[in-house]
Amino acid sequence: MRLHRGLPAVASGLLLALPLALTGCTSFAETAEAPAATAATTPPAEPEVAPIEWTDCDAQIQPLIEGQPGSERDLAFECGRTDVPISYDEPGGATLPLFLVRAVFAGQTDRIGSLMVNPGGPGGSGADAAIGLALTLPEDVLRRFDVVGFDPRGVGLSTPVECIPKELKDRAIAAEPRPTTEEQLDAVFALTDEVAEGCAEQYGDALGTFNTVDTARDMEQIRQSLGDEQLNYLGYSYGTTLGSTYAELFPDRVRAMVLDAAVDPDADAIADAAASAAGFEAAFDAFAENCRGLIAGCPLGEDPRLFLEELLAQAQTTPIPSSEPGETRQATPGVVLTAVQAALYDTASWPQLAQGLAAARNGDARALFSLADDYSGRLEDGTYSNLFDANLAINCADTEETVEEARVRELVAEWSAAYPLFGAGSAAGLYTCSAWEAERTPLPERDAEGSAPILVIGNVGDPVTPLGGAVDLAEDLDSGVLLTWEGQGHTAYPKTECVTAAVNAYLIDLAVPVDAATCPA
Repeated sequence: MRLHRGLPAVASGLLLALPLALTGCTSFAETAEAPAATAATTPPAEPEVAPIEWTDCDAQIQPLIEGQPGSERDLAFECGRTDVPISYDEPGGATLPLFLVRAVFAGQTDRIGSLMVNPGGPGGSGADAAIGLALTLPEDVLRRFDVVGFDPRGVGLSTPVECIPKELKDRAIAAEPRPTTEEQLDAVFALTDEVAEGCAEQYGDALGTFNTVDTARDMEQIRQSLGDEQLNYLGYSYGTTLGSTYAELFPDRVRAMVLDAAVDPDADAIADAAASAAGFEAAFDAFAENCRGLIAGCPLGEDPRLFLEELLAQAQTTPIPSSEPGETRQATPGVVLTAVQAALYDTASWPQLAQGLAAARNGDARALFSLADDYSGRLEDGTYSNLFDANLAINCADTEETVEEARVRELVAEWSAAYPLFGAGSAAGLYTCSAWEAERTPLPERDAEGSAPILVIGNVGDPVTPLGGAVDLAEDLDSGVLLTWEGQGHTAYPKTECVTAAVNAYLIDLAVPVDAATCPA
């Protein structure tokens, strides 16, 4: 099973604690009719635009962000709901509700409009992202834009697709992360089939409703409901796929669009998985080199890769307990490697990873569970967000590609040698959408002819969406402009001064950087 791409929001999972559930969500799987199969390039219908019903939820959100960096800012939060068509082939038919959050900075002057945001995934909460980005975006941007995030259809509080039981998610995380034997691969295929069959049984034909093309059309409905003449958008990782799809469908409605950590639009499933495996291997090497260079010494010794291999063997023989009060789980190799993968998204997590691996070697996997749980959407009470469910549903609805078992077995053999930590797992994950039973709405080719300039950002050391994806997307887009950061980790804005200055100038003044410009690490 494939794990998600995305930018963990600063406020990740906060809204699930609030009593903000939307009326009518729970019966969707039982009442929705299957949308007719539609080519992604079909001109979108123009349904009647529904208003957004806003309510003040500042008193609910402020206590949840207290103490976080940026929480001292004078921000006001509103929560909203609007309705969009389930199927744009039937714009006057049944609707589904979407949940939104709007953050407004008290110091606004010369307001430009709304800045719509998406944190990635697919499956990441745009509502959470609006909260997190309101705490972290430069105040120069907050003075000119409201920050608006919505949970895409099937995600979070917007008619969430929920069809994978908690125990099955626990099993998936704990499963063998590097399946190479026939028996191990059989177990992967069986687990994947079990997930797919359960979701198909629960949702039936409606499962294909959760796709990126219709989410992009939802964005257009929201733009109009907000009263913005054109769209201003900031999308990370999968959010670059969503944004570029919007630009393809509605090129004349783009004012400014920042696509950070671009997913490669040209890579097929196998090439994409191989690039990701290679990216994570390189990122672990960068982490190891950084650890060895610590003045106080690396807690993993002179060879962190060997340390990790020995820890994985230890966890295989005797799973590692956690000192967290009440925790009964023990860390298997699956948990260990999930924690590693999670930490490689952001260099800020590298110290936690180094200390967590050292602690696990000494018998305490508490820090590794923290990393793995954050990555998989597991909450403190042992339940999960619907990140896993939505990630699979949207990824598989977006493609008609399949990779059969026999080909997966071949790739596992090849990649486990080429990418020792991440190759076998990446190859095995290619089977996921072959088992998925749902209508498909393939992504369109995206050139967005006629759009205003679109800024595409890529990192030299991005393990999740390697730089080649940003290069390809900028080339494919008719008005794409590439900005490269020579840094490590997933996403760039607003982590470094050079990128931040370029993006701010573009969003506020529409000052487009020179194409193929580079920012130093």
